[in-house]
This record gives sequence, structure tokens and C-alpha cells, in this order.
Amino acid sequence: MSVFLTPKQVSRAIQVSESSVKRWCDKGIIPTQYTAGGHRRIALSELIEFLRSSKHQLVRPEVLGLPSTTGQTVWVIDRAAEQVTEALLKGDEEQCRQIILDLYLAEHCISSICDLVIAKAFSNIGDRWECGKAEVYQERYGCEVSLRVLHELRTLIPNPPADAPVAIGGTPEGDQYSLPTTMVELVLRDSKWNAVSLGTNLPFATLRAAILQHRPRIFWLSVSHIIDDQNFIREYTELYDEFGLDVAFVVGGRGMTESIRQQIQYSAFCDNVRHLESFAQTIKNTTEKNAD
Repeated sequence: MSVFLTPKQVSRAIQVSESSVKRWCDKGIIPTQYTAGGHRRIALSELIEFLRSSKHQLVRPEVLGLPSTTGQTVWVIDRAAEQVTEALLKGDEEQCRQIILDLYLAEHCISSICDLVIAKAFSNIGDRWECGKAEVYQERYGCEVSLRVLHELRTLIPNPPADAPVAIGGTPEGDQYSLPTTMVELVLRDSKWNAVSLGTNLPFATLRAAILQHRPRIFWLSVSHIIDDQNFIREYTELYDEFGLDVAFVVGGRGMTESIRQQIQYSAFCDNVRHLESFAQTIKNTTEKNAD
């Protein structure tokens, strides 16, 4: 759900005059909605987009409900990954939140934040677990923290255009790992796709129903765990045979072993969300070119 702000709130947050904010609204510099009474309302996501592309700074982020130090620290991606690793192991949600929001305000793309910071942090935690230096609960709780931060980040991304291409996806039955499919949704929405993660643990029958209802241009399947390889291959193949000519099937995840990939068809296999972002842009460009 979008958060809307008054010009007065915006002026306090970025320390400019309220009249300047109103002028930017009326000139379309900041996309603005108007109430029935003619009052200006600015979506938080549009304000963040304005700040990312202008010289103005977020001076009082707490006015917007953000951590008080948001936007005041410049993080290098590599250092951010190490800091997020430590924060997740400690269960320090506020530190994770601040780092991720700072990176976004510093114009780092969502795909880089997901791949080079969040995914890298969980890789680090996995390495420590193998060495006996981390507990399973720390990884699980870290997932919950990361999901909450990503959900907040989603509210800061402007909504895609009304005519944006549709993408849907999720994880197959038996796969409860929600972080990858959440990151996919976020990256695609940042790329101006109308993307919706359907969730986790989804039987192929309900995935079929979703494709029939939403008629997506892209369907993604994030696979971290497969209960039965042969059943997965059979049901996936049935789904692909029905829709593969009209829908771009994108698969990824550590559960997609080389053996399984050799037995199925797909439009793209993505090792990370930056690969997916590039593929989605290619699809969009091709669609727009054909439309012309």
C-alpha cells in the first residue's frame, strides 16, 4: 500500500520551503495526486525517486517513518555485504534496514542490492554454518528480517505503469523458501514490470490456474528444494507444453541441478536476479519493437 505525504511533511524531511515543494508538484517535477478538495499528496515512492535523481538530501528521514540516520551513510557494496552479514547474525533489523535503504537512496539498483548484499550475506552465513560458527535459527531469523526490509523497500519503488507487462511466479510445492521469489518480484517491479510473487509451496495445478487467469509475459519459478525430481520434471513439462509458446518461462535456484535442467525446457535459466533483469529487459524491448 502506498504511503502519501503532504507538502509540509516533504518540506520538513528535505529541509526546503513548503512553497518550493508545492511549486515542484504543480510543475510535475514530483508526481503528485490531488484530493477532492484540491490538496496535494505525494507518494513516498515518488519522493524517494525524486531524491535519488536530484541533488536534494533526506535530512529528517524520521518525518517519513524511516530510520533517523537513513541517507547519511555512504555504503560501498562489498562493505555493506559484510555489515549485513553481521547484522543478520545478531538479529539487528534496524541496522539491516538502514544499510539497505541507504544503498537504495545512493542510487544502487535493486538487483545489485539483492545479489551483492543480501544474497552474499546469506552465502556468508551458510559458510559460517558449515564451519560451526552460525546456528540454523540465525539463518531462519535472518530470512524473516530480510523479508520485512524487502517488503518496506517495495513501498519505496514507484508502481509500474498501467500498461506494464505482467510477470508472475513463485516456488513449487514443498519449497518454503520465500526470499528468492520476493527478490525476483522486487527487481522486476523496479524494471517497470507488473510483477507479483504468488508465494511459496505452490502445486503445479494452481500455477496453471494463475497463468490462465493473469496471462503473464514472464512466468518465473524459484526452486530451492524439490521433493521428488521425476514428479517435478513431469508436472513442469506439462505446464511448459501448455504455455511455453506464449509465456517466457524463467527458472533459477539451487534446486535446479544440471541433471534437472537437461530434462526440461525453459526460456532462460538465471543464476541471479541481475541475469533475470537483463532477460526481462530484452523481452520488453522485443515486445515494444514488435508493437511498433
